[in-house]
Amino acid sequence: MKFYTKQHHFYCGVDLHADAMYVCILDATGEVVVHRNLPTKPKALLRLIKPFRDGLVVGCECMFSWYWLADLCADEGIDFVLGHALYMRAIHGGKAKNDKIDSHKIAVLLRGGSFPLAYVYPKPMRATRDLLRRRNHLNRKRAELVTHIQNTAIQYNLPDPLGRIAKPSERGELTKKFRDPIVRAMIEVDLTMIEHYEELLGTLERHLEKIAVGHDPVNLALLKSIHGVGKILGMVMLYEIEDISRFPRVQDFVSYCRLVKPEKSSNGKSYGHSGKKIGNAHLRWAFGEAVVMMLKGNKPAQAVKNRLASKYGKGKAMAILAHRLGRAVYFMLKNQVPFDRDKFLRT
Repeated sequence: MKFYTKQHHFYCGVDLHADAMYVCILDATGEVVVHRNLPTKPKALLRLIKPFRDGLVVGCECMFSWYWLADLCADEGIDFVLGHALYMRAIHGGKAKNDKIDSHKIAVLLRGGSFPLAYVYPKPMRATRDLLRRRNHLNRKRAELVTHIQNTAIQYNLPDPLGRIAKPSERGELTKKFRDPIVRAMIEVDLTMIEHYEELLGTLERHLEKIAVGHDPVNLALLKSIHGVGKILGMVMLYEIEDISRFPRVQDFVSYCRLVKPEKSSNGKSYGHSGKKIGNAHLRWAFGEAVVMMLKGNKPAQAVKNRLASKYGKGKAMAILAHRLGRAVYFMLKNQVPFDRDKFLRT
């Protein structure tokens, strides 16, 4: 965990909400010079901090509405830092908790060098990353509809198999397999929604691919050199990583990707693992999915997976391969080299 330790003349803690923000400014000695509740208006904040602009740092907790504040500080040349929500125990703990107390605690953490840092994703690629995450959300909704059709068929114990209904070409006679007209109407609703999602996703994926090629064509090509990684997985990795240089060590990267289990110990005794959900869930999904796709039709990779599964079990074998792939991606992007399958499968 990294902490913000840079010294400033003034420290501004902002407890940010959708329609209001409580602002606390401390001087270098720790004295409160401003403590006020404001509407979430850029002009209101700039007017309040105007006397303290020289040597000011602004910090807030990472929550859904920090984008505009980070962009405002960047445009105005003000230092901005983002606090990691899961590590800011000094805010979430305490006997009393309100916006005024929280803003003061944020400013105190900034001044004392105990402010846990989260990554401020840069503006040029941020909107595309969010659009890609939205695409994945819509694709999961489509998958839920497909699953609902399959579950309905199981409910009514249909004699004929449905086939691969995820493929549009194999849905021609699907509704005729359901005899009840009301059930058939329900399946038609699901199919209509699936077709709408597929049309929308196709247009969205083509648009995202054009943007990704314009943002970083080299790293995108390197990621797609991995066997089984196509345009979607490649774009997810590209936009969730953004810049590999922000990870000084490969251990930091795989930890961020949720590919390791942090150990919990005290006084030489191990108490298992903790912090499994701290990190990037999208990268964890991408690496797990990439391993599954890599194994399809890849006999050398399947042999390695089977060897690991015989020793550790199938689940842990897949986790080991995902961890190994995460390390490979780190050095690929760091050294700007394509994926080496022989080196990856070497034991």
